[in-house]
Amino acid sequence: MIRANGIEQIIDIIKQPIITDKTTKNIENNVYSFSVKAKSNKKEIKKAIEYVFDVKVKKVNTMNSAPKMKTIGKFKGKKTRNKKAMVTLHEDNIINLFEEN
Repeated sequence: MIRANGIEQIIDIIKQPIITDKTTKNIENNVYSFSVKAKSNKKEIKKAIEYVFDVKVKKVNTMNSAPKMKTIGKFKGKKTRNKKAMVTLHEDNIINLFEEN
């Protein structure tokens, strides 16, 4: 049983879908890309995708991006690290990321 606080934590794992040319082509193969919290693991990501989108997840692949240097005037700093999750769904499940007109 998931508490109300637990549901909020599950939903907060997924930040946003990643929509590029390459990820849009992967949607045909039932592979979706999401930006997720950096400290989340594959089990948490799977649980969050299944809860939010009501689909059955087959496989989750994750990758961490290295922090990038950013210069603004004379100040240098690092951009925050991101974690990207590639989620493969079972054949009969889809996620509608684009609103159909």
